[in-house]
Amino acid sequence: MVSDSNVVELKSLSFSYPDGRQALRGITFSVSEGEKVGLVGPNGAGKSTVLLHLNGILRGQGEVHIDGARVNGGDLGPIRRKVGLVFQDPDDQLFSPTVFDDVAFGPLYMGLEESEVRARVAWALEQVQMSDHAMRMPHHLSLGEKKRVAIATVLSMSPTILALDEPSAGLDPLARENLLALLKRMPQTMIIASHDLDFVAQLCQRAIVLDEGRVLADVPAENILLNPSLLKRGHLYAAK
Repeated sequence: MVSDSNVVELKSLSFSYPDGRQALRGITFSVSEGEKVGLVGPNGAGKSTVLLHLNGILRGQGEVHIDGARVNGGDLGPIRRKVGLVFQDPDDQLFSPTVFDDVAFGPLYMGLEESEVRARVAWALEQVQMSDHAMRMPHHLSLGEKKRVAIATVLSMSPTILALDEPSAGLDPLARENLLALLKRMPQTMIIASHDLDFVAQLCQRAIVLDEGRVLADVPAENILLNPSLLKRGHLYAAK
């Protein structure tokens, strides 16, 4: 039974890669509409693997439900329109000659009319404050600008859920603060995989600590930096 109040539910999700490495071991958690949740943990904890299950890129054992629909239960089209996945490296997401073309790719693939595509691109770029960059070449942008455009590429699909992998990684302090302010303003449900505990504490209501593919703790995000025992158990800093 899937709760009506949750837009994301994972139940006993396990997954092993083809080389035999088990990345997830019975992951269970849920996310309510509009909630911002951080996934934190060391490298190899399973954070990115969880995100890739939310729209069916990976499919493990157990259950993943998005808005009540089981991800591995049939048509992925509607689910992938609801879940916007933003990769850690924006160069994995930006491949077109111009920013406009990158942001327009999803709506065009959906078969929308040209006027609707243009309206969605204009709206998405406005949301990330990149309207003046529509005709620039993506590879000429700064890393912070690329990350904003990568977010715009999924916003143009009108997702209700954003899954972001290490959004603050590699950003200078100003770009990081600008991205934090942007994500705080956005109304979508968010699941954010990050090593940046301060970023998670400022943005998210909850922090789910993963370690070796298991949920170690599910705590208020603002408290995570105040819990040395949990930080140590979750290998979130080097023991002294």
